[in-house]
Amino acid sequence: MFEVQNQPPPFEPYNLFMSDAVLRDAVRREGATWAGRELTELGATLGKPETVQLGFDANKFPPQLRTLDRYGHRLDEVEFHPAWHQLLEIALEAGLHSSPWANPKQGAHVARAAGTYMLGQIESGVYCPLAMTYGSVPTLRHAPQIAEEWLPRIYSREYDRRFRPARLKTSALVGMGLTENQGGSDLRTNTTRAQPSADGSFQLYGHKWFMSAPMCDAFLVLAQAPNGLSCFLMPRWTPDGERNAILILRLKDKLGNRSNASSEVEFHGAYAQLVGEEGRGIPTIIEMGNYTRLDCCIGSSALMRQAVAQAIHHARHRIAFQKKLIDQPLMTNVLADLALESEAATVLTIWLARAYDENNDAALAIRRVVTPAAKFWICKRTPSLTYEAMEVLGGSGYIEDSIMPRLYREAPVNSIWEGSGNVMCLDVLRALERTPNAAEVVLYELGEAKDARIKAFAERIEKRLAARDRADESQARVLVRDLILALQGSLLVKHAPSNVSDAFCASRLDGEGAPVFGLLPRGLDARGIAERAGPVN
Repeated sequence: MFEVQNQPPPFEPYNLFMSDAVLRDAVRREGATWAGRELTELGATLGKPETVQLGFDANKFPPQLRTLDRYGHRLDEVEFHPAWHQLLEIALEAGLHSSPWANPKQGAHVARAAGTYMLGQIESGVYCPLAMTYGSVPTLRHAPQIAEEWLPRIYSREYDRRFRPARLKTSALVGMGLTENQGGSDLRTNTTRAQPSADGSFQLYGHKWFMSAPMCDAFLVLAQAPNGLSCFLMPRWTPDGERNAILILRLKDKLGNRSNASSEVEFHGAYAQLVGEEGRGIPTIIEMGNYTRLDCCIGSSALMRQAVAQAIHHARHRIAFQKKLIDQPLMTNVLADLALESEAATVLTIWLARAYDENNDAALAIRRVVTPAAKFWICKRTPSLTYEAMEVLGGSGYIEDSIMPRLYREAPVNSIWEGSGNVMCLDVLRALERTPNAAEVVLYELGEAKDARIKAFAERIEKRLAARDRADESQARVLVRDLILALQGSLLVKHAPSNVSDAFCASRLDGEGAPVFGLLPRGLDARGIAERAGPVN
């Protein structure tokens, strides 16, 4: 029997919070120190070998659609592996679906962002219903009677997997169905119809190309009412206890996110209640979109962190050419570059989450401008980072026993969901035009860094924002990229060790955004940067 040699030890158990210096510092800095004990406990739970295995099992045994029972009666149910339910139980117990709303306090959105950031490193599929439920609360508050009925269930931390009317359950999750096959992101072209009923409710008829997490207890959907496109809450069960007329046609066979069910559905007179003003569907649901876009930033930052942690763990133990990989200068350059990208994404994301804890004009401007901008850039960087991290592991990283293929398949999803890259960039242009003092707020944040490199970069951005052609859509990606690189650089200069901020500014502020990892210039502390990012287990 051959002897196993030159293989790294198992990565788990480890504490995802205590082993991540960047996350811990960000949570403290952005106002959620009070959550340290809970986050430490959650980090320990998520890092247990049995919890890590739940992520593998939920993907190995994906959800199955049961359209009909043995007699031909409609079921429209999706069955999940027990691992899926166990992960959701952990998540709801930690309040990752609604805690900032159920218990608002300083740093509540920051603490929740940190928790979901850790969960996303273990399994991203369960993040989808959590993110939609989290984002649904501000929209539901546009309908006080609906909110009064549903919010107590949404706030509950007792996960209830049973498929039954929500009034008979201990908790509820909320999904959404917006896109249709003819329109995609162009929601105003939706053709689903909403016919008013005598009791004030509506009956919906139509088709949704994508309705994620179809076993949620209710969904926020858009449909054309008599007075225009409107927002509705559609429960899985009608008030009289019958299954609502939501027909699941198929589950999508997706590249990644395979533990989560995403469906194509038809509505055949489905019961729904109006949320907000009729004809104002997009403005009503848009705030939900902002929160779910924040979650895209969190989710992609989580994938980066897990990929970098796996790569550095491997490099610390694997020997090639008589030296550990982490001691090979070229590999050290690559690892440090990956670590820079991950730290910049994490610091920006947690800083952005703080803006959702604050209710002032500056925070509102940051939410409106930086949320779509950060989603564009962080989510765009994730596929290339996860690929490069996979390459660090070589062939071991290419097989399914490793988590790396799952991270790589998952990497594109956040860039596509909740608005693709172009939509994000157009939203940034729109926010700069329509939000009072938005450009000034962002430039003020850059000026706070008191660093010559950031100042010079910010001056170029300021000139561009003052130019007549700043709304040139063909150059929107360039503007958004530079805004985020400047913000990331500014935050790192203010809060990270100098070896990190120096390396980031030297490699990112040339306007290229480090298209390939491992191109750090000479004279930087690559080893120190890599070691800072390395996990402790």
